[in-house]
Amino acid sequence: MKRELLKDIEIIVPEIFSDERGNFSENFNQIKFNGAIKNNYSFVQDNKSFSKKGVFRGLHYQLNQPQGKLVQVLSGEVYDVILDLRKSSESFGDWMGIILSSKNRKQVWIPPGFAHGFLVLSEEAEFFYKVTDYWNQEDERCIKWSDKTIDIDFPEEPKNISIADQEGSLFKDADYFL
Repeated sequence: MKRELLKDIEIIVPEIFSDERGNFSENFNQIKFNGAIKNNYSFVQDNKSFSKKGVFRGLHYQLNQPQGKLVQVLSGEVYDVILDLRKSSESFGDWMGIILSSKNRKQVWIPPGFAHGFLVLSEEAEFFYKVTDYWNQEDERCIKWSDKTIDIDFPEEPKNISIADQEGSLFKDADYFL
């Protein structure tokens, strides 16, 4: 089921200071971030991907080394998808989608326990994310983006999906968090 906002997901919009020279924004401040999410996570790695229109990456998660992610788009526009995999959550199995773009400047905090992916809507996009644990290939899991059980309503049909993502698990067969 689609939800407007899943429990524990936070949307953050950094303030921009503009003048005749251009603008400045503070994209990340640990104290402000901890206050916004009412928790204290530390980031260990920054990642950036470049993708073309129609590319879908996801729905990824790590089970034993779960990653919290603070995501944002540096250029272009994507449809960001988050799926709750926490069996103890009232929104277990529900998903949300949000447009992230360089224009709206929105960041999304996705705590551990969620699968995540995005579809590129613009001709190309640079996607940036900070993570709370290191990537571990053996621990990575993927849920199939087109699984009718979760029934994600994409604004456009994904056109370019890696073989690994095409072969993701169905939701009913996936590994979940407690």
